[in-house]
Amino acid sequence: MALKRRISYQWQLFIPLITTLWVLIFGMAFWQSYNERQYRIANLESQLKLINSRIISYYENEKAPIEYFRFLSKYYIDNPLYDKIRISVYEDNKLIYSVGDVITLTDEERRNVKGITNNISHSTASNTETQDEQTEELRNNNFFYRTDVSSSGRLRASTVLPFDADIIEASVPSSSIWIIVFSIAIVMTILAYFSTRHFGRNISILRSFAERAATDPNFMPTMDYPHDELGDISRQIIHIYNERSKAVLKLKREHNVTMHAIEEKGRLKRQLTNNINHELKTPIGVIKGYLDTIISNPDMDQASRDHFIRKALEHANRLTNLMNDISAITRLEEGGALINTEELDYHEIVYTVMNDLSATDVLGKMEFVYDVPTDCMIIGNHSLLTGMLMNLAKNAAAYSKGTECGVRLIGEDEKFYRFVFFDNGVGVGEEHLPHLFERFYRVDSGRSRKTGGTGLGLPIVQNTILAHGGTIEIRNNPDGGGLEFIYTLPKAHSN
Repeated sequence: MALKRRISYQWQLFIPLITTLWVLIFGMAFWQSYNERQYRIANLESQLKLINSRIISYYENEKAPIEYFRFLSKYYIDNPLYDKIRISVYEDNKLIYSVGDVITLTDEERRNVKGITNNISHSTASNTETQDEQTEELRNNNFFYRTDVSSSGRLRASTVLPFDADIIEASVPSSSIWIIVFSIAIVMTILAYFSTRHFGRNISILRSFAERAATDPNFMPTMDYPHDELGDISRQIIHIYNERSKAVLKLKREHNVTMHAIEEKGRLKRQLTNNINHELKTPIGVIKGYLDTIISNPDMDQASRDHFIRKALEHANRLTNLMNDISAITRLEEGGALINTEELDYHEIVYTVMNDLSATDVLGKMEFVYDVPTDCMIIGNHSLLTGMLMNLAKNAAAYSKGTECGVRLIGEDEKFYRFVFFDNGVGVGEEHLPHLFERFYRVDSGRSRKTGGTGLGLPIVQNTILAHGGTIEIRNNPDGGGLEFIYTLPKAHSN
């Protein structure tokens, strides 16, 4: 199909172009031929006029024109073009001299002075066979004639020259000229053919590109254009189209990513709302049940009353912790980039957390250890980083079943310190690792609620690290039991 179109485009260009060229070339040749013919006729007319004027001049000056007639016989009659010239001179309409057959013109022809006629008469010929043939020849030819009259009007000179093939052939270009003209036309035809084929190919490629671009939104053209101005323009058009297509695809991908992020954020918010509703129902329901029991039994013994009040208080504390965690994770997600940071010594933060854990007996029998060098300066928020370590420690105490947990520095680069929080407990199944940072996710939901956890501790840890510009990942300890939380924190600029 593309080949047919290319041929079609080529001939659409070639036929009008070559037609114009041939018309111009042969038109100029015929025009030149016409001009040459007119020039030769004008030259003949001038010669005939000159002959007549000289003859009249001789007679008016009363000179014998015999010498001039001899000159005519020698110069003109010996010339093949003029070998059939005829001259007749009349004085008072009486023939006084003649060269060749006598010329008689009609009154109208004499008034026209010059022209082409076939009414030229001839002198009375003898009955010889040669004269008969000449007479027949004269009757069958046209003549170019010229007649002039003296100023006195008495003398009239008429000159006639047969308008035969000699004159016509003299005004028509020779065969060699036509061969040259035809050769030029052929060369121009060949050049036009290859030129139009070249342009036809470019137009065909552009047409194919336009059709594909209009019907295929994923079309990325890689067509090969010739190295000329039209090819350069075509390549530039293709380049602009490709850049625009890439930009459109990039915008579509960015739009899809943005829409996915918005949908994911909406899904997470809905999930968080549903989980919050679910988590709030349990402690509120338990608190309401204990209070209803106390109110409906005024005669309840003091020991039972105190037991119910303590249980209601535990669930109230759990509810308070849940609300605090929800507030913290919401603040981190929506304003994590706006948290106040300063230069901190991470060694001091870890040391403070260790003392707080020891004072509150949160870890029970588990021991907290650390290996962080002094003057380990970071950029961060003191309260958030302290809360993050407390959450990790509480999580280890509640679920690891180990005897030791802690934090140590394991590496650094130009911008970040790399730490690990570890425990020597039982770890978790590999299938749970990708979900531990999900809100309200519990490996063992029943046991977790008994320990008083809200299910938001690890999501808060993750959001704290992300808000500081770091990264965090979870893995089981490859050299033994327990979990490892590997995270990074930014170094202080002074370091």
